[in-house]
Amino acid sequence: MSRPTPRSNKRQAPPAREQRRTPAGDAASLVAILVLRLAGHLTAAGDEMSKPAGQTSARWQVLATVEDEPATVASIARALGLARQSVQRVADLLARDGLAIYLDNESDRRAMLLQLTTRGRSVLRTIQAAQRQWANALGAELGEKELRAAAATLVKMLDLLDSVEE
Repeated sequence: MSRPTPRSNKRQAPPAREQRRTPAGDAASLVAILVLRLAGHLTAAGDEMSKPAGQTSARWQVLATVEDEPATVASIARALGLARQSVQRVADLLARDGLAIYLDNESDRRAMLLQLTTRGRSVLRTIQAAQRQWANALGAELGEKELRAAAATLVKMLDLLDSVEE
């Protein structure tokens, strides 16, 4: 049977004074929170736009990434900022459903290339048509100048965060 350890009468030092965020830090935190909320809305809107084509936002993103040229799953994941495993799962489903095919990769025999099929390209065009209507309506509400300014700030943040991660 173990004996309880006696309580120390020593007072613990108060925790180090927490450093407050600067006004710029508060602004950065606010932007981060708003972008995360926005991401949820964009995913839901993407799911709605892709649903008539029998797709999801995740499947749409992968289809769109290989629209112009085939790519490896790893490069698709990097472009989308996602884990390779999640993109692999989606790519396999797209291939299973006949929307994409895997091709041999001359540059790296271990990493096959994902390419759209004719059916995949047709599905992507259907989703893109819905997205154009959605984007035009949103753009009309907010205005091009305001949206381009927001985009410029987000690009700067992404560039900064990407440089920190490298």
